[in-house]
Formats: sequence, C-alpha cells, structure tokens
Amino acid sequence: MKARLAVRHARTESDLRRCFPALAELRPHVRETEFVGRIRRQQAAGYHLVFLAPPRQPAVTVAGYRVLECLMWGRFLYVDDLVTQSRQHSRGWGQQMFQWLIREARRLKCTELHLDSGVHRFAAHRFYLGQRLDITCHHFAMKLA
Repeated sequence: MKARLAVRHARTESDLRRCFPALAELRPHVRETEFVGRIRRQQAAGYHLVFLAPPRQPAVTVAGYRVLECLMWGRFLYVDDLVTQSRQHSRGWGQQMFQWLIREARRLKCTELHLDSGVHRFAAHRFYLGQRLDITCHHFAMKLA
C-alpha cells in the first residue's frame, strides 16, 4: 500500500468537484453539471461525503454516508456510496476508507454499519466479504416515474 492519506470531508465546492471523477465510475448516470447541486441537497438531509486524495489532485476513494435509525437495526451508519477509482484498485485505499467508516460509525454511537451493492458488482462483494460484512437481506425496489 502507498502512504496513507487523511480522510477529509468534502465541504467546499472544490472538494466536491475533486470527488466527481471517482463517483462518476460508480454513478455514471449523474452528470457533472448537476453533481454539486445534488450533493448539496443530500448534505442538507444529513449526507456526508468524505474522500482520500493527494494534495490538489482528484480523489482516489470517495464514500458517502448517513446516520439513520430504524426499529430493525437501531442507530446505524448507512454507506450510500463507496468507490475507489479503477486505476487505483488494490492499493489499500478502499480498505483505509472502510476502516475509517467503521471508526466513524462507532464515534457516532451507531450499533451497525449497512450498505447495498448492485448484484453485478462481484469485485465489490469480494471486498465487502473480506471486510467481514455479512449478506443479510435482499433489497427490492420499484421505479415510480
């Protein structure tokens, strides 16, 4: 693994723009022209965007998360987005970010960490299983528009 980078919260527009190239690999349907506005709306609803990046360069790994509470799981950290740029895979950045998310969940008094992963993302599934996550349910969805 290369030298560790500090996990930073993306708060400024410049930070958000540094996160777009990585997130575009995970969410290719999101256009760059709408990206900052969408993130700002999500942040207003409790979403946090964090990233790893060398100084003044695009992010190599990005994670978006929220803290939620429900009857089934109590207080939990939900990872909406977690991606490492494909050319940066196998360098330890994803593991560094994932360990940070676990520490953040504990700091925020969460009792669980959850995420969903597309059924086609086999490499991501291997990573999550390697991080000791369990497959606990099927997620069902219906488009309404």
